Amino acid sequence: MSSSKIVGIRPQHYVHILDMNTNVTSVEVGPQTLCLQENHKLVLGPAPFVVVPPGHFCRVFDPVDRSKYVKGQPCVVRFRESEMHFHGEPFPLYPGETLSGATSPVEYKDGIRPLPVIHAHEALLLEALDDHTDSDGVPRRAGQKWHVCGPKTFQPSPQIAINRTDSAVVLGPGQALHLKATQGLVDRDGVTRVTGEEWLVRKTGAYLPDVYVETVNLVDPYILTEKVALHIAAKETGTDALGKNRRAGDEWLVTVQDVDSYIPEVIENVMKVENRIVLATQEFAVIGNPVGDDGHPQLGQEELRVGCCSFFLQPGEVLVKKSKAFILGEDEAVVLRAVKAFEDTSGGEEIDRSPGDTWMIVGPRDYIPPIEVAVVEKRRAVPLSKNEGMYVRDVQSGKVRAVMGPQAYLLQANEEKWKKVLPGDVEKMLRSGGGLGDESIRKTAYFESSIDPLLLSGTRDQSRVVSYRCPHNTAVQVYNYQQKTARVVFGPGMVILGPHEDFNVLSLSAGKPKKEGALRSLALMLGPDFTTDIIEVETSDHARLQVKLAFNCHFEYTKGDTESEAKIFSVPDFIGFACRQVSSRIRGAVAQIPFDEFHRHSQKIIRSAVMGMSDHKKILKRVVFEANNLVITNVDIQSIEPVDVRMRDSLMQSVQMAIEIATNSIERSAQHDAKRVEQEARGQLERQALKNEKLAEEARKTLFELQAASAAVESTGQAKAEAQAQAERLLIEGQSEIEATRLRSQATEIEHSAELDAKIQSQDAEIAFIRAMDELEVTKAQEQMAIEVGKFAAMVSSIGPDTIRAISTAGPRQKVRLLKGLGLESTLLTSGKNPMNMFNFANQLVAPGTVSRQVSRPDHT
Repeated sequence: MSSSKIVGIRPQHYVHILDMNTNVTSVEVGPQTLCLQENHKLVLGPAPFVVVPPGHFCRVFDPVDRSKYVKGQPCVVRFRESEMHFHGEPFPLYPGETLSGATSPVEYKDGIRPLPVIHAHEALLLEALDDHTDSDGVPRRAGQKWHVCGPKTFQPSPQIAINRTDSAVVLGPGQALHLKATQGLVDRDGVTRVTGEEWLVRKTGAYLPDVYVETVNLVDPYILTEKVALHIAAKETGTDALGKNRRAGDEWLVTVQDVDSYIPEVIENVMKVENRIVLATQEFAVIGNPVGDDGHPQLGQEELRVGCCSFFLQPGEVLVKKSKAFILGEDEAVVLRAVKAFEDTSGGEEIDRSPGDTWMIVGPRDYIPPIEVAVVEKRRAVPLSKNEGMYVRDVQSGKVRAVMGPQAYLLQANEEKWKKVLPGDVEKMLRSGGGLGDESIRKTAYFESSIDPLLLSGTRDQSRVVSYRCPHNTAVQVYNYQQKTARVVFGPGMVILGPHEDFNVLSLSAGKPKKEGALRSLALMLGPDFTTDIIEVETSDHARLQVKLAFNCHFEYTKGDTESEAKIFSVPDFIGFACRQVSSRIRGAVAQIPFDEFHRHSQKIIRSAVMGMSDHKKILKRVVFEANNLVITNVDIQSIEPVDVRMRDSLMQSVQMAIEIATNSIERSAQHDAKRVEQEARGQLERQALKNEKLAEEARKTLFELQAASAAVESTGQAKAEAQAQAERLLIEGQSEIEATRLRSQATEIEHSAELDAKIQSQDAEIAFIRAMDELEVTKAQEQMAIEVGKFAAMVSSIGPDTIRAISTAGPRQKVRLLKGLGLESTLLTSGKNPMNMFNFANQLVAPGTVSRQVSRPDHT
């Protein structure tokens, strides 16, 4: 028999054998050795028994009904079913059975699962797969769900599906759990709930919602303080968290006086958290729709509340405005307008105000406007220095005026600032100093000194008075379009525009040749000044020339004469007017003469044409234009050039030839002068050479004489010099000895004097020291004596005269008493040479054997 037909089955193992004749698969368990027949086939095995450890389970699909199993008979297989196996005896898998989760019967451990452990505050959500009765004897219907709460170990069942594990929600102090019923039920507190109903659970601790209860959220309480309140509205009719009945739409306020922390019920909706409004001193608030005594908002009304106070806005109330009181200084005011009729007592008097009335309250004071008053604006006095001002308009009459400094002006209640609008070119001219034109124009330099730095920094304040500093020797014309008058201001001066005045803007010609409107100016240059222009002229022989000339001009006027002042402004473009007049005169004069004559006498011709001729055929010194009193005093021709190119070249050649001739003449004259100067210089040089030779000969003669004298002195002076030197040496030695002796004697004298002075000073110091010590001893003795005297006087004064008297008489009196006690009646007389001390005698009598000491005193008798 082949070894493959023998199967060894160990203990706790099994095999599946198929009988191919009957097509029946049987299970054989060990320990045994099995010999397979020809019709047998090993299907499975050997495989180990399924061992379920404690606390574990496994699920077997398509199980065999072991309760009806008869050995050797076919088993009943329950298809599409399953059964649970828990800790117990190991078991084999019958044919057709499969272990859930296991990859094969041999590797079955993946199918062994631990039993579900339900911890405290947890529950398993179970669902019945079919109708059955659970382990607690409760009948369950297919689809029914329920909780199994812990702590415990749950044993699964084939009829039950484990959906999930639910954990309890832990509610802290003051918290609540918002729940919603997904279908009708009776909750854990025994309250019947309908589908969609919502409620709160406020019990502190762990709470596990029911199966058909949905947790909406965990609600934290609102902490209420003195500064925080809750504005709550009722979503539907019911009872709030404080136990009060509320109707749908009701609104109310919950404050710390009601409860410290608040969790609204499901019928309540927290509209917002209201913060307490605190009004400090000098603060006020306007409340719209204030709540009346009936507890309802008074729609359309307002209420004024003044600090110090604090409050919450009630439902329906609106904070219209919260502001500080108007603190008005001495230069401040507030403009008010009445919006309702009321009786005003803010000024100390009762005044009836009607709607639309406007008035002003001036400081210093504080002011809180009532609700019947609207604050138009707060005003401050405008400081105005000299030459500064502002435009003010009366809103009632419409009159506009200018208020000038120096002062601080406060607008009245019926006044407002008025803005004066100037044309754009005038604004530009004010910023540039009064003139507007190209930088190449010379006359723009007049206006640099009149540039206002305030206008350069920004836009002009249109309510401020327009001012302009006239440059020196200029005039500005100002026109009043209301009165239709004009006035002239001469520089240097300040032009102040009234509210109805404007500048007379001058449009002047400028450039070379002159171009109309090239320069716009506020000021008229009075002169003296000069104007340069280029004109074209044509001679009688049709030679066209370009003449560049300049003429001096100025205005003549009389200050204070209105007509004279206005006349200088009668011609708007005085520069163009003067240039046209001059050019026309020159053209007329040049047109009558040929080019050669004009070239030779151009200066005279032009001057006579411009200035005119007198009766004596002399050129006048000045010409006056009657139109504007402009006076021309001089004409200067700067250049004359032909307009035609060929004529210009011919003229240039003739000019060059004239220049060359003049240059040659000057050169020859210079050469002649140079030769003459050279001859004169050569003669002076020869004369000076002769003088120098004469002086040299005289000096040579003097040198020879000095050399002869020097040789004589040299031969005779050597012996004499040695003798004189020996004598001087001896003399110097003797004088040195004398001087040394004298110095030694002085040194000795100085030493003795120093020793004497030192001894004197030492003795003086010793004497001063002894004297100081004696004085100290005397002072010490005096102070001690004073101390003793003071001490004695103090003792005497403290003891008293009566006590001293009693002490002084106490001894003798006692001794007299002793003598009387002895009965002595005699008296002992002694001489003055041998006195006896009776007091000691008495003592000796009292105490025998005691020797008394007597002191002899001289006899003074």
